[in-house]
Amino acid sequence: MPAKPDPQTPMYRVAYTRLSDVQIGAALAKVAKAGPACASPLSGDLAGKSIRIVTDKGPTLDYKFASDRQLGVSEDGGNAVSAGYGLLLQDHISLIAHLIPGTMRGYASVIDNRSGIATLFELWFGGYADKREVSREIYGGYVAVAGKPEPQRRHKASNRAEGKGFYWKQDTGFESLEYYPSAAYSHFVELTHSGNEMGYCAPSDYLRIDDDYYIYTRVECEFSGTLTLYVMDLNRQQQIGLRLGFDRLDALDYYLFRGKGEWLGQIAQFEKFGDTAGNVIPPPDNAKKGERRVYRPLQTMPRMSRAEVDKAVAEHRRVFASRTGAGSGASGMATNGVPPVEALACREFTLRYDDGPAIDYRVKDAETLSWRMAGGAWTEARYQAWESMPGVILFGHLLDGMPNHDGHMIVADFDAGLATCFNGTLKGPYFANEACARTLFGVVVGQGVPAPGTLRHQRTREMLGRALTWNYAPGLTSMHLYSTPQTVSWIIFTDSGAGGMAWSGPGDFVKIRDGLYFCYWLEDACNGTLGTILINMRTMHDAGIGYHCGMEGLSMSQIGAHGRHAGKYDVTRFFAGREG
Repeated sequence: MPAKPDPQTPMYRVAYTRLSDVQIGAALAKVAKAGPACASPLSGDLAGKSIRIVTDKGPTLDYKFASDRQLGVSEDGGNAVSAGYGLLLQDHISLIAHLIPGTMRGYASVIDNRSGIATLFELWFGGYADKREVSREIYGGYVAVAGKPEPQRRHKASNRAEGKGFYWKQDTGFESLEYYPSAAYSHFVELTHSGNEMGYCAPSDYLRIDDDYYIYTRVECEFSGTLTLYVMDLNRQQQIGLRLGFDRLDALDYYLFRGKGEWLGQIAQFEKFGDTAGNVIPPPDNAKKGERRVYRPLQTMPRMSRAEVDKAVAEHRRVFASRTGAGSGASGMATNGVPPVEALACREFTLRYDDGPAIDYRVKDAETLSWRMAGGAWTEARYQAWESMPGVILFGHLLDGMPNHDGHMIVADFDAGLATCFNGTLKGPYFANEACARTLFGVVVGQGVPAPGTLRHQRTREMLGRALTWNYAPGLTSMHLYSTPQTVSWIIFTDSGAGGMAWSGPGDFVKIRDGLYFCYWLEDACNGTLGTILINMRTMHDAGIGYHCGMEGLSMSQIGAHGRHAGKYDVTRFFAGREG
């Protein structure tokens, strides 16, 4: 089974070893002749039998099964090779897996024994620059039987699994939450019962066998590169599967598994009625075998030094400027935003944070304020503000002169005397231009503002498991999935309305009032942006602020979108700890 998940180190922070062909080959050689491990008994139904799998655009494989663990296989009429294998049965579905000794390749076959239809997965290491990443090519086909006609149907890529979510527990003891919010990606959480789990995204395949059975794959690209493949029985909530790859400690996982699950819910799909197509993201131009579009954000994110960040910020800062080009950090993400308000104009007040500073404010007008910290000198700053509910103001500004170029995104409830700040900073421990965030809870002190005593806004799990779509502008729509108490995933829709590319990062969720939630997400190991939004679940509109630094400088800009509640997964019980 996989190495025990480490909730303290996100997968995108693990320094996975760049394994060589020699290292990979040596590890595979140890298991190729024995076959995959399995915690459950393997089936011997094929022992002494022979089958031929014919594929439409790929190889023909001739198998002779010498026993319940050993086979001979010939590819396209070539010489037969002996290998270890494993077979699992789930009702009328067979899953066969084996490697080709002396190579870095193998096969997994899913066969519907009633119809004879088969799907063949060719699997190999070394197909990408990071050779530990498993590649796959999928071939539709059938099991040839003398005297029987070829089946005309095939297992097909489909979006019919999109929107589902399951809890799975393998026979190894490994537990996960697996969300399918996209027709091309999935989102998975390795459960540790610590309450600190993060969720991650991976390119995935979804093939429909029939209404009961689907084939699912994911490859943990950008992370360990491991492949997980399984057949799931939606009604019995069972799975049979294969895991192949190297874990974070570089140990080889090569095993078959059985799993039992729980259905967590179904969120909405946004394709047109009648559209059940899969393969919703076209392959790259001149795609090679096994190649598909994969979101690899670290390849495109500029990694700046602390000195470069200081220089870029000194030369270029854009605070709620018009989005006319590079440097906004949220270009186009406020066409559907709520208009700013003048509610803070001519007001004076203090925000006192329990584990942070006390900051005095003098607000001149709708765009200009002055602030000072600990009785120091006043500093003028540009700001904007939005009133999401009567008496609740979201506003933000940069704190000039702070060594880490702080930005404050603040929700102040003047009717309750409460304030919460998402304090964004730069020059963190990984990339200097990658935003960091901390959450500050405090009070508003000012004329006519009630004193709340010890009452504070609280972290909440009321958003946990929810999926919300956000339409920022015509043609710019995404969906947020709040998969764990500290994870936000964002899924980009394709032109057909299907979920497409996806990524995820750390987040935080604070309840301001009933139906009003202040949330942030960090685009870690991506473009480094800190996104903050105040979500009104009654109006289904958000108001937000983006904080971003790149070679073009530092920006603070408006975020705003029309929302739709796509549904909620029932996952609260899987996370330890309390709210607050």
